[in-house]
Amino acid sequence: MVRKSNSRLQSAAATPRARRRDRQRDAILHAAAQLFRERGFTDTGMRDIAAAADLSAANLYHYFDGKHDLLFYCQDRALDRMLDAVATARRAAASAPERLRSVLVAHVRTLLDDIEGATAHLQIESLPPALRTAIVRKRDRYERALRRLIADGVRSGELIDMDPALVARAMLGAMNWTVTWFRPEGADTAAAVGDVISRYLVRGVAMRTPATKRQLSVVRRPS
Repeated sequence: MVRKSNSRLQSAAATPRARRRDRQRDAILHAAAQLFRERGFTDTGMRDIAAAADLSAANLYHYFDGKHDLLFYCQDRALDRMLDAVATARRAAASAPERLRSVLVAHVRTLLDDIEGATAHLQIESLPPALRTAIVRKRDRYERALRRLIADGVRSGELIDMDPALVARAMLGAMNWTVTWFRPEGADTAAAVGDVISRYLVRGVAMRTPATKRQLSVVRRPS
């Protein structure tokens, strides 16, 4: 069964019990992340995850039906956060480059700050067909929202006139690739990586205002 998710509605309606359940599910994901990095998704079993999360196998199944349910929860939640970032950017009274950069920063930090998100983000093909279809639909919705944000900037003259679809895919490819090389124990933080990559990508599409010519002042010597 595909679980439907909407982060804003869930957060508004969540009871204390539901919030505790979500915190426990997040703790399980963090515990699973290390195993996924070390062994890979395929070679990690639910008993391994239960041991890493300090839970019994029976208790673990109280929170997730299986590995695929865990993987779906991670990817679905990450996409909700990305969609929320686009919606927030569209409401912001900021320039098109600033709105775009805020979305890119949120994208990278969603992948890298939440370690379980980084580990599982590229594992879409590991999902069974029904769950994979649901994630692909939401992923496509996010990509279309990013394209519209870019297209709006092109129309306003703040972004270079290029194909928004190609620009969006190039940006997504660059950001998603960070999960293959980022290490949380490394020298660079997720925040630093998000800042650098977002600046780099936006700089490539932002319309530059022609530099004004310098006015050479004539210094007159006192007579």
